[in-house]
Amino acid sequence: MQITKKQNIIIPNPETKEFLADAFYPGTNEKLPLVIFVHGYKGYKDWGAWNLMAEKFAEAGFFFVKFNFSHNGTTVEDPYNFADLEAFGNNNYSKELSDLGAVIDYFVQDSKVDDQKIILIGHSRGGGISIVKTYEDERINGLITLASVDTLERFPKNDAFEKWKEAGVYYVLNGRTKQEMPHYYQFYEDFEKDEHRFDVERATEMAKAHVLIIHGTNDESVSVKNAEHLHILNPNSELYLIENANHTFGAKEPWEGKELPEDLNKVVEKSIDFIKEKLQ
Repeated sequence: MQITKKQNIIIPNPETKEFLADAFYPGTNEKLPLVIFVHGYKGYKDWGAWNLMAEKFAEAGFFFVKFNFSHNGTTVEDPYNFADLEAFGNNNYSKELSDLGAVIDYFVQDSKVDDQKIILIGHSRGGGISIVKTYEDERINGLITLASVDTLERFPKNDAFEKWKEAGVYYVLNGRTKQEMPHYYQFYEDFEKDEHRFDVERATEMAKAHVLIIHGTNDESVSVKNAEHLHILNPNSELYLIENANHTFGAKEPWEGKELPEDLNKVVEKSIDFIKEKLQ
């Protein structure tokens, strides 16, 4: 099957700034379900095995999109590195939700897309953002979370919080790149100002889409208890646990294999089956 890959499409967003997206889709005259992948914290669209994942979704008959949040630290000129740490430090949940809305608006206009079938796949913090967006945007009728958080209230605590407030910035070491990545205090202020909007638990309970919750039982970053909690909040959801899978389902950066890691392949196959069962 011939797969078209359009990479580094510039998406405008007057509320934030322009950013990049990729679209992978099969050659067909039929309109295709739109599947949008939402990366997590310190993530980006070209990380690890995400391109292999995109190809597999396209081969299964979907219009698959992945994108960089405008303030994830990458740039339009350099999508592969955290070249703009100032943007990273100025990221917040309002910007991420705005960017995700811009991606949906951009691709629903594509003549190859069936705008009645829109599915979000959110990884880690991108799962929390996807849950909130699914509740807010009735166009979304499928939601798949991968190793998702069950709350977006993930900030320093106690003394560390007071130091952050006082200094206006705290730094997190990126273990892979060894960069000290800043978080400005505006991140918390943005959350506090709109705390009700960012309530992942409430959004999970209220979401009207078909929901699949996928998590590895050996997740070192986000406990599997998050997935179990989301499932309790939305009893109509399906919970799919992968024994011994880690936070990235076996993928790492760089991913030099030609095949998906075994656990991520299980994620993709389960997701494809779920979408076909619920939405096709």
